Amino acid sequence: MTESTTIFRQLWAIVQGAISLIRRDSGLYLFIIIYTLAGLVFLHAIGAADRSAYSIYFNQWSVCFCLILPTVAVFVDITLLVHRFDNRRRLAASYLFSTSRLAYFLSGLCLLMAIMIFQGTFTSVKNGMPVWQHGFQFDVLQADIDAFLHFGADPWRWLYLVAENDSVRAFVEWNYNVFWFILNFGTLFFVATSPQAASVRTRYLLCFMMVWIVVGNILAGLFLSAGPAFYGMVTGDTTRFAEQLAFLAHGIESRHSAFSYQQYLWSLHEGGRTGFASGISAFPSVHVGLTMLNALFAWEYNRRLGAVAFVYVAFVTVSSVYLAWHYAIDGYVAAAVSVAVYVAARKLVPADKRYIRRWAQGTRPADIAGRPEAAATVS
Repeated sequence: MTESTTIFRQLWAIVQGAISLIRRDSGLYLFIIIYTLAGLVFLHAIGAADRSAYSIYFNQWSVCFCLILPTVAVFVDITLLVHRFDNRRRLAASYLFSTSRLAYFLSGLCLLMAIMIFQGTFTSVKNGMPVWQHGFQFDVLQADIDAFLHFGADPWRWLYLVAENDSVRAFVEWNYNVFWFILNFGTLFFVATSPQAASVRTRYLLCFMMVWIVVGNILAGLFLSAGPAFYGMVTGDTTRFAEQLAFLAHGIESRHSAFSYQQYLWSLHEGGRTGFASGISAFPSVHVGLTMLNALFAWEYNRRLGAVAFVYVAFVTVSSVYLAWHYAIDGYVAAAVSVAVYVAARKLVPADKRYIRRWAQGTRPADIAGRPEAAATVS
């Protein structure tokens, strides 16, 4: 058998294993298809078909999930091989780059590309919500509830009593606009592509999408608000959050400036245009919702890691108020919804540990990739 024939057979085994896993994930693909069709029907019904946002995600999403993050994953794997293994290095390498693991990785990339379409639908629907609701109707009510819950003052004022500092602002902006995305989408990549998360992949991805839909589309559409950053534009009251926005404007020259990004979003909204991550809605907060979801899964995996993750949830909630993206109740409601989604998913989609158990018992990688019934245990 020639070397080229051997390579071809290995590649074909990887493709076969990935196809078997894709079939196993058919429920997730069907969910994305139904959501996308519903989103397109919604846009057509309200006369906002021009607000679709599918094409703008392709380049960034593909580069991130098909180039940058796979490169990081390979680098991490090689680093672990060099520093954590000695006489078992060859055995570890045979696992890390085995046919079945590569098949699982490939099936995960296919899922991530499908989720790219999901994200395009989400943004498209979000862009159409102000058209459907004829503007933002709930800002005054939500801001007043916020003040009532926080002893008669808008909560940003309490925060600025102790943290009105440009260095603090710069750090909070970097976390909110950079690190949050690395953490949350890095987690998405890991769960989708790593066999270590096989037992919860289906449940996590379903929860991930449900948080976007329930928090970012359904509740946001029913109680549409623009948030403190745009309060003056949508209510005519330009004084309530003026001091906060004046402080945030200090960072306008920063590449991570919340103030600059808010101006970008408003310019798209006023022009009726679609852009990357466009669309304005404050209630509830997807930032907080996804952070809470990850904290719940982290707690399930490891209590100490979960405790740190819950602290981070609190920090992101406070940050969303500090940066004028959200009212505090946006974070409170989003966190509660994420808990409800997680609890429901645990009952309806229990963890599938068959693949991990099979791997631990020493099933040969080639067998797992080559047999559809074995590959089907990877979820």
